Amino acid sequence: MSVSDKSGLEPFARGLHALGFELLSTGGTARALREWGLPVREVSDYTGFPEILEGRVKTLHPRIHAGLLANLSLETHRQTLEQLQISPIALVVVNLYPFEQALRAGASEAELIEQIDIGGPTLIRAAAKNFEHVAVVVRPHDYEWVLQRLQSGGLSREERALLASRAFAHVAEYDALIANWFRQYDPEGDLPETLTLTYRRLQTLRYGENPHQRAAFYTEPFAPPSTIATARQIWGKELSYNNLLDAEAALELVREFEEPACAIIKHTNPCGVAIGSHITEAFLRAREADPVSAYGGIVAANRPIDREAAEAITTPGNFFEVVIAPAFDPEAVQQFQERKGWGQSVRLLETGDLLPTQAFQGTFTVRSLAGGLLYTERDAIDWNPDQLQVVTERIPSEEEWADLHFAWRVVKHVKSNAIVVAHKKQVWGVGAGQMNRVGAVRIALEQAHSHAQGAVLASDAFFPFPDSVELAGRAGIRAIIQPGGSKRDPEVIAAANELGIAMVFTGIRHFRH
Repeated sequence: MSVSDKSGLEPFARGLHALGFELLSTGGTARALREWGLPVREVSDYTGFPEILEGRVKTLHPRIHAGLLANLSLETHRQTLEQLQISPIALVVVNLYPFEQALRAGASEAELIEQIDIGGPTLIRAAAKNFEHVAVVVRPHDYEWVLQRLQSGGLSREERALLASRAFAHVAEYDALIANWFRQYDPEGDLPETLTLTYRRLQTLRYGENPHQRAAFYTEPFAPPSTIATARQIWGKELSYNNLLDAEAALELVREFEEPACAIIKHTNPCGVAIGSHITEAFLRAREADPVSAYGGIVAANRPIDREAAEAITTPGNFFEVVIAPAFDPEAVQQFQERKGWGQSVRLLETGDLLPTQAFQGTFTVRSLAGGLLYTERDAIDWNPDQLQVVTERIPSEEEWADLHFAWRVVKHVKSNAIVVAHKKQVWGVGAGQMNRVGAVRIALEQAHSHAQGAVLASDAFFPFPDSVELAGRAGIRAIIQPGGSKRDPEVIAAANELGIAMVFTGIRHFRH
């Protein structure tokens, strides 16, 4: 027995002692066992070799590891143990030095180095390798059932294999955290030759994208604050796989704005986004653009939800699966809870104060492929005013500049090919996920209808032909923002000039697949 986390250890140790186990231990664990009145033998007494190097070497001894690794089904191994007077070890109870806790506490490099366990992982791996003859327990919440099985006759081979699986996972996660900390010294930095990732299951989901698919939600040990991974569910039934995807999309969109903003998401695309003088106004303006698509969607706000906002969201005729915000006033929560017909169907997620998008620059996202994964830096860049280029004869008005900035921040959160039509910091049309750009323009303009008159249009990538600009001009669009970079940019610019449209190049593409 050698554990840093001593929770639940006393009743487990008492149960093992009652079964006749001899307790072999080191350091603080041995002291705790003695304080509980349990007989314990120090490892140094057993091995005849003292702890040295200020505790760095304690269990790394042949008497320990021969007792762990002996294959008791082999006569030669049993004879070797007998000749050397080494007892086989039947059970290992170990968890590791608190490296993660030290890292969270901001420990110095020297302190972190001392929290890198060597003997513990070696004990765990040896015991897990020899699971046919040794049981290894690394999780305190396994103590109770393991003790019950030992009391009722012993652990089965399958149960020892299960414990071994958990043990190797425990060590792998521990090593991954250390490897990622050491990455600061890797010249390849955030794109190393070998990528070590570790995630912990937060919850098992009822099903995945469809009912026939299994799914679970895993989080990083050091997940940043104000994200879906760290959000607190304060009301409603269990979140689904699709709820989580849509909630992520909604939250990342409203994170873009300093002003009170609200987004309504359906199938990870926005069907309504708006800025308001307060969050209620932002919600009402967001819903106004497409109330049909908004029904059953996900609402995200970048300001706390008060009772007034809750009343607007729960107005008869509305229904939303999830509402996510930095906080909810108690009166607002009550409004959701008492909304007739909703019950626990709406889930409320509280994130705390939102970090701005730019706080996530340099962080990475992962997407799995069959047999591999893609690892890419987040699209957390904002436009650089010094890189903006007005390429047309007409220059955007002050109001158009504000709308262009708003639409450009929204379009990066729309599936490619992506087009957004906006006016007075309110989205009126979205063309998402189309196979050609002119088709996306047509959908966005049709959705915006008369609201396209005097509005601006944002495109996530360049226009390969002037046809999209011609469509926009006929609908009344006054300004366009796009990355530029097409071979036909001169033709596109000429079309804009002919139609009196102001056009701005950003030099930044925002594909979202």
